[in-house]
Amino acid sequence: QVQLVESGGGLVQAGGSLRLSCAVSGSTFRRYVMGWFRQAPGKEREFVAALYWSGGNTVYADSVKGRFTISGDNAKNTVDLRMNSLEPEDTGVYYCAGGMVLTQRREEYYLWGQGTQVTVSS
Repeated sequence: QVQLVESGGGLVQAGGSLRLSCAVSGSTFRRYVMGWFRQAPGKEREFVAALYWSGGNTVYADSVKGRFTISGDNAKNTVDLRMNSLEPEDTGVYYCAGGMVLTQRREEYYLWGQGTQVTVSS
């Protein structure tokens, strides 16, 4: 059984940085397309970034391009999201997800973690 566990969330001031990590157990992240999504209070869960390690491909939401970086760590079997220049609008619960298609569509991901809270204060 594949499990995803997020960590690294917290409270940060606007302009600061955080690094989220998604630990994958039961398989290797390289088998999947790994994505990060986020959900703000009262809003839909939205795509943030995705990584297809085997193809060397990454995809980012327009709102985070140039500020966020998704990467994989083979030794740790984790998928990380480095977030720089954080804005209050980045506040939300961040979820790690796994699927088989490199897409922004939430429906294509069928492995999900429990989420980690990120709060950016102004």
